[in-house]
Amino acid sequence: MLNKDQKIAIYAEGSMGTLFAKMAEGVIRYSLNPITCVIDSSKAGKSVSEVCNIDKDIPILENIDEAFKFGAEVLLLGTAPSGGRLPESWIQIIGQSIEKGLSVVNGLHDSVTDIFSDKLGPNQWIWDIRNPINNKPRIGAARASFLSNQRILMIGTDMAVGKMTTGLELTNSLKAKDKDAVFLATGQTGICISGNGIPLDAYKVDYASGAVEEMVLKHKNNEYLIIEGQGSLLNPGSTATLPLMRGSCPTALVLCHRLGLRVVESETKILIPPLEQVISLNEQLVTGLNSFPTAKVKAVALDTRGYDHASAINEISKMEDKLNLPVTDPVRFSAKKIANALIYLN
Repeated sequence: MLNKDQKIAIYAEGSMGTLFAKMAEGVIRYSLNPITCVIDSSKAGKSVSEVCNIDKDIPILENIDEAFKFGAEVLLLGTAPSGGRLPESWIQIIGQSIEKGLSVVNGLHDSVTDIFSDKLGPNQWIWDIRNPINNKPRIGAARASFLSNQRILMIGTDMAVGKMTTGLELTNSLKAKDKDAVFLATGQTGICISGNGIPLDAYKVDYASGAVEEMVLKHKNNEYLIIEGQGSLLNPGSTATLPLMRGSCPTALVLCHRLGLRVVESETKILIPPLEQVISLNEQLVTGLNSFPTAKVKAVALDTRGYDHASAINEISKMEDKLNLPVTDPVRFSAKKIANALIYLN
């Protein structure tokens, strides 16, 4: 659907530099496509490197009319509103883009195709990422537990704590060590970047673990499967972790956490327990009291954004001593430390 040479303009109105821009920032950081510009009137006149922790000199523009001048071929909706619904105010912007000949990448739950399919011209397309190809896979049955490869599941203390980012960095680090590693996306941003995976939250609950299982079984011949995590057992609005555990039957876990995060980002501000307890909770649940294969947390990925270099190093060192596990910020310092822990495990 999206060719790697197509030029992208990212629509991220009012969200750059916030957690709501995680799709925009993920694509900017990892996509092979050329990113011509970002549209966010609240940050217009700045570059991406000035508003978020990505060293790319991509201009941030006032409106869609300016973006057309930069030669964009695709409009990517880069903001993730709460609930993944399509804001009414975006419809006009999408319509203008389609009129100008742009294709559209949409990671929201609401379909853009349903609104604009009859407006597309030759060679134009709309990619509704959260529209699964097979929305009724086989019911999960722990079939992945019989595979002989390494299945590494990213888990987190909350949403938006770096599970996708850690998975991508870990995949790159394993490949750099000549390991046969593949990243299996389970969310819209990861799918857009990697070109494969499943939109897990688009499946009905009964089919969710089966969808994960089907994806994992398709890659049974790869040595390392790096499975993107979603949500958290601690977040009251998240139901994704258990289907991921049951569908992938992981052999190891990597815990992702944002330094300084003490409460879950929800309306009720639920306290995050000590990480030792979070680790224990996930390890006990993934094994189902020994009903399923054992999987231990083998490393911690710590998002240290907002901390200077020396402080980040110090906090990582303290956490390693406390948890007796390898800890690193995979964006700042790469995921080599995590990769080494997994290779040693294997």
